[in-house]
Amino acid sequence: MKVGFIGTGSMGSLLVDALVRSGALEASDVVVANRTQAKAERLAAAYPGMTAAASNRDLILQCDCAFLCIKPSEFKTVLQELRPWAREDQIVVSITSPILIQQLEDQLPCRIAKVIPSITSGVLSGVSLCMFGSRMTVPDCCLLEGLLSHISEPLLIDEQYTRVVSDLSSCGPAFMAFLAQRLVDAAVEVTGIDPDEAVAITSAMLLGTGKLLTEGGMTPKELIQRVSVPGGITQQGLQLLRQETDGVFQKLIRTTHDKYREDLEKVQAALYGEEVNGP
Repeated sequence: MKVGFIGTGSMGSLLVDALVRSGALEASDVVVANRTQAKAERLAAAYPGMTAAASNRDLILQCDCAFLCIKPSEFKTVLQELRPWAREDQIVVSITSPILIQQLEDQLPCRIAKVIPSITSGVLSGVSLCMFGSRMTVPDCCLLEGLLSHISEPLLIDEQYTRVVSDLSSCGPAFMAFLAQRLVDAAVEVTGIDPDEAVAITSAMLLGTGKLLTEGGMTPKELIQRVSVPGGITQQGLQLLRQETDGVFQKLIRTTHDKYREDLEKVQAALYGEEVNGP
């Protein structure tokens, strides 16, 4: 089976690397294409046997499954390039959240899926959010989930919850890393601890915390209760955090949803010349 990747930016190249490194795909089964041809050629050169397609047309003619790892603003052009050559028996997978499955089914005759990966796939961890279009068969779904299971835990979700689940799985690592960096910065500023040491300690703490919440079977609430004792230092710190962050995460979710709706409208206008009424 030949699998193509249109777009070799940050997430496209991460997926290629993770799928090959995990053994899900052989390099010789991968075809890559990019708006800047030299960028696709550089990626292919790093994996002996991988092919850099000369164009998106060249890629879709070769592949059984194609991942669209591109920005929302690039979809109109790319879909126009693929439409004359796409086949009904091909699987096309978008990894771009504001692109709706129905929009892709309107534009292409292929079997359509949407997958929202995470940077955590780079270490073969985390979840990949999966949504399947009406033309996807059970074997198609199993095939795609099988590929993704090598680099993550595939999680089937309803498309209407794309944004909020993406906030947790895909944006979440950046949000948590931001909070970790703020904790490190404060420790360095207040105490003078070496910044590299503070980062190492915090990173190890996050790894252990993640294991407690997964392998350890704890929920976040249970972990908090185990660490915090009445009248203790942790309890004092948590009390401050509750006060200072009251309402912050609700604002965060509303902000990401507002941006998502804005992107949905831009894509809909580009593809159809009208406003969106989707999820």
